[in-house]
Amino acid sequence: MLSILFSHYPTFLIFLAVFVSVVFTMLFMPPWIKFLKSSHIGQEVRADGPKTHLVKQGTPTMGGVMMLLAVALSIILVGYPSPETYALLVATLLAGVLGLIDDSAKVVHKRSLGLTPHAKLIGQFAIAIVFVLVAVNWLGIDPTVDIPFIAVLDLGVWTTVVPIGQGIAIPWLYLVIISILLVGMCNAVNLTDGLDGLAAGTVMVVMIVMAAIAYRSDMLEPGILAGAIAGACIGFLWFNAYPANIFMGDTGSLALGMALGCLAVVTKTEFVVIIIGGLFVCEALSVMIQVAHYKRTGRRVFLMAPLHHHFEKKGWSETKVVVRFWIISGMFAGAGFVLYFAESIIGVA
Repeated sequence: MLSILFSHYPTFLIFLAVFVSVVFTMLFMPPWIKFLKSSHIGQEVRADGPKTHLVKQGTPTMGGVMMLLAVALSIILVGYPSPETYALLVATLLAGVLGLIDDSAKVVHKRSLGLTPHAKLIGQFAIAIVFVLVAVNWLGIDPTVDIPFIAVLDLGVWTTVVPIGQGIAIPWLYLVIISILLVGMCNAVNLTDGLDGLAAGTVMVVMIVMAAIAYRSDMLEPGILAGAIAGACIGFLWFNAYPANIFMGDTGSLALGMALGCLAVVTKTEFVVIIIGGLFVCEALSVMIQVAHYKRTGRRVFLMAPLHHHFEKKGWSETKVVVRFWIISGMFAGAGFVLYFAESIIGVA
């Protein structure tokens, strides 16, 4: 497609992917919102959430459908038809389909919980495991994890080769650890999606940094995907900013989290992405700490989890929490990029 015409201008292609996603999302989101409203497809607000969120009941959800369509269209028009492109896009879309099933269950049953946690985890791990095996066997990804300035961990020391075709290598340590990373990121972004504009804004920041890392690594395909996702988030923010006209739902949040993890695998930033997505990690940890401490002592560490609700309970307005979390996300993402860039500079030197 357009990648052939502008193959000598990789930076332009990444920005073009952003532009195409923004335009598509902003053009087609209004009729999608209208359709969802006419079909009475709205968000079910958790009963134990902040009382100020009760007004969000019935707000159209599944905005992630248009976001993913925008990403797919952008990849088709701008991206290269390469194995990396297909693997990243398919993993992202499959996670989106899983989220769509979850969102649909919520709408049908009129509750804030859709699929059971076990069902979602099984689906997420299935996508993650297949992606990791594809990455190692067909994309040429080494089963290693680079901890900048410390060590490169070889997680392929325990590998089984299954005699199918030319042989399928299963690096067990890498498969287990990275699958947990992908599923963790998937759920961390999902947990972050609790305030108007929070997930979309923070993912946008993170994806811009991932696009820069891909460009720095001379890997245009993941750079274009990251740019397309950032663009979809920008376009979505127009409608998701407080007070939101639509939510992305699990359709969007699960797909965005899976995309982030998969991009980390392809760009070999499996460790650094934990810093880049540090805000998502903090949100997930707040839930884990809250649950573990409450089960043990019967008392809460935070006023409410995930973390963004804790600050709402402390009296911060929703917009203040969102904007400050955007800033924190930018600081995490910037720190991760600096760490990656510094090591790459020293490596070149």
